Amino acid sequence: DSTGILFGRHMEVLRPQLIKIGGRIYRKNPIQEQTYQHEEEDEDFYQGFMECAEEPCDAYEVVQTQQGFRCTVKAPSLLYKHIVGKRGDTRKKLEVETKTSISIPKPGQEGEIVITGQHRSGVISARTRIDVLLLTFRRKQPFTHFLAFFLNEVEVQERFLKFQEEVLEKCSMTQKDHPNGHTILHLVGGNVNEMPLSDHGVDSTIFQNPKKLHLTIGMLVLLSEQEIQQTCEMLQQCKEEFIDKISGGKPLEVEMAGIEYMNDDPGMVDVLYAKVHMKDGSNSSIGSTWHVPKEHTNDPAKR
Repeated sequence: DSTGILFGRHMEVLRPQLIKIGGRIYRKNPIQEQTYQHEEEDEDFYQGFMECAEEPCDAYEVVQTQQGFRCTVKAPSLLYKHIVGKRGDTRKKLEVETKTSISIPKPGQEGEIVITGQHRSGVISARTRIDVLLLTFRRKQPFTHFLAFFLNEVEVQERFLKFQEEVLEKCSMTQKDHPNGHTILHLVGGNVNEMPLSDHGVDSTIFQNPKKLHLTIGMLVLLSEQEIQQTCEMLQQCKEEFIDKISGGKPLEVEMAGIEYMNDDPGMVDVLYAKVHMKDGSNSSIGSTWHVPKEHTNDPAKR
């Protein structure tokens, strides 16, 4: 019943799976789907996106059977409902317009979406449209994982603490007392001459724990255990076939200098980070190899 389901979810949060990696222990939180305000508009969305899915792709594996043709689609169960649509309308429209039958696993069950039809072209058309739907709604999911390196070097941590000390010292002054007060006030969104900069939110609580400093490589959306396993295998493959070749088994040199913020408006800063560059420029090659969207790849060490 619903009480049992609710209790089970609470138990997952209170007693999560623990994973030990390199001497560190991590909590593995259950994958949660974010509810969107306009989920009920799947029907309208379907009408709009069909223009982009009219050209079929011949790369799909379509099997001929005694009844016609068959094609399967692997997808996380969290995305099934977007193929079904409100009251099943999206699936019905897909079936009618492509003259196919689409079988989708029940909610909560993992499995494959199966497309069958009398004509190969219809099966391919349905597969193309389903792929567009899956890709579109996957992009709306919140990030579940990120790739990162820990910055465990003592020198990095010590310089970070020195930077924190200098910032807090300057921000304890007023704009009139400090020669760069106007610049700092602009950064934190202030404009009052006699007000300490700490009143604008610049205090010790906004700084990261030095032991948690890390270099973020990219953000990922992994919606099933299978996708997580595939990503782990790709990471190992990336190391063996790519990273080991460009590094020659030696550490890669990274230069960290300067700071940057994540917002076009200095008065609305949420994240301040250090700028990091690979001296040989290999970071851009890694991003293209992983097919990570450019807007979700970083050189910075976030703080």
